Amino acid sequence: MENIIDIHSHILPGADDGSDSFEMSMKMLKCAADDGISGMILTPHNKPGHRHMHFSKLTSKIDKLREMMSEENINIELHLGSELYYRSGILEEMEEDMAGTLAGSRYALVEFNPLEDYDYIRNGIYSLLMGGYSPVLAHAERYRNVCTTKYGVDDLIEMGCYIQVNAGSIMGEFGSKTKRFVKNMLKQRQVHFVATDAHDLGKRAPYLSGCAELIRKKYGEDYSEQLFCKNPLYVIRDKEIVLYL
Repeated sequence: MENIIDIHSHILPGADDGSDSFEMSMKMLKCAADDGISGMILTPHNKPGHRHMHFSKLTSKIDKLREMMSEENINIELHLGSELYYRSGILEEMEEDMAGTLAGSRYALVEFNPLEDYDYIRNGIYSLLMGGYSPVLAHAERYRNVCTTKYGVDDLIEMGCYIQVNAGSIMGEFGSKTKRFVKNMLKQRQVHFVATDAHDLGKRAPYLSGCAELIRKKYGEDYSEQLFCKNPLYVIRDKEIVLYL
């Protein structure tokens, strides 16, 4: 599959708990390129109490990565974003350029505590929608109170929320229960993006091609194309994505 785009990764060096050096970042980008990934949105964590950088200070890092990639002939188009940990005041922080959206679009990648109550997650999504953003729920399979609540995922989608799941979860790398959650969402076409959530070169490495092929075989070429190519490109171009596929 051509033009695979990863919308969720932690490759920007020294920005969070992902890559800790430019050397590591380059190795991760080389792996991604060899796997057929042509575009990536770098989404360092933006989470109080954890290591993260002011969004406006990340530009110099991504610029340096682009220069190094050009020298090494690594052909991946990079874009800047954030993985936003939802909390009170996040909208104000986004307006003050302390936290960013995906590739400067209206789409905002947001995460919650995995054990958070469903109502809290729903209210957080609603708050972002009312702020004029299109929330993308990061690694939605982690939120058991969303996945186990009857109509929970559908309810969020009907509100206007987009659903992202991790490739590793689909491939069974995070346990059978998580794999079942994701399989059920895929069968019901409740997923809009599959991403790497890459942090390293081990279990959370930047690979998508194997997962894209699996989804193509099980759920059809059109759906795989939507998840890995078309929808991510719409994010970068800031175009509206159909919620129900």
